[in-house]
Amino acid sequence: MSRADLLRLVPVLVAFAALAFFPLAGSAFYTQLVLKIMIFAIFALSLELLVGQTGLVSFGHAAFFGIAAYVTVLMTKAEITSLWLVLPAALLASAAYALAVGALSLRTRGIYFIMITLAFAQMAYFVFHDTPVGGGSDGIYLMGSPIAAVGGATLLDLGHGPTLYYVALVLLVATFGFLAVMLRSRFGRALAGIKANEQRMRAAGFRTYGYKLAAFVLSAALAGIAGFLFAVKDGLVNPELLSWHFSGSVLLMIILGGIGHLRGAMLGALALTLLQELFQSEALFGSFAKHWQLLLGLAIIACVALMPNGLIGLVRIPRAADRAAGGVDGDGA
Repeated sequence: MSRADLLRLVPVLVAFAALAFFPLAGSAFYTQLVLKIMIFAIFALSLELLVGQTGLVSFGHAAFFGIAAYVTVLMTKAEITSLWLVLPAALLASAAYALAVGALSLRTRGIYFIMITLAFAQMAYFVFHDTPVGGGSDGIYLMGSPIAAVGGATLLDLGHGPTLYYVALVLLVATFGFLAVMLRSRFGRALAGIKANEQRMRAAGFRTYGYKLAAFVLSAALAGIAGFLFAVKDGLVNPELLSWHFSGSVLLMIILGGIGHLRGAMLGALALTLLQELFQSEALFGSFAKHWQLLLGLAIIACVALMPNGLIGLVRIPRAADRAAGGVDGDGA
């Protein structure tokens, strides 16, 4: 790793270390808020792989998040609470749906791809909204927290608050580390090439459809991790988790943070979540807090106008390789 790579890595490691010690000093409310931010950071990282690293703008990414959340709750409703079964099932459900969606939608491009992913997400939304399987518009409750046990001994009980927090932190670190390493691999370089010029990649002998489909399914599985954690955290899921505006929210996260950077995705999740909490505060805005969406919209417009490269542009450490990569970090971090 170059000196610039190490400098990029230091703030991330410091942030992860601070997250590890936060529950020791933070109140229960702020610990839950940080847990929510970490879950959304995983969700944002999953979309960053698709949008920032592959150049595929999806407006239906919430479907994979919501499907994993519903599978988690439905399995506990069926009295299946083993973490070794629930988590893989949630991820496989998201990945399987992504495989079907991607196999069809990736035959299109541009605005057509965006609209097809939105259409498939809305189909999934109405399956849970209009049928008894998902409890309708009211949603369904988690019937028991997933437990990891070996030989009758409980290793992890996600119903215990600190345990869920640290499991989410480990999964966030693992997701970030996995993507950072993957983007340096041949597969990651191929995705970067597809984003830059897909036609040239095909001329070079790469079967770009397979690479894009693999990235699409992988991003859905990572979104499934976030959906699983969210279901366990809230104990309730409803069809809004699959809605188009939730897909828009996670897209805003990576835009605010800076598209093309893994660190930017996490910064965007932090920024958008904190802005939502800020503008909903009646202590600060009084009765006008009911119109927090208006304030949030104005703040986002201001951020995009003043920081066209996102929050990561304020702390980005340039290097020579950036110029060769057209201004984007070569490793996507």
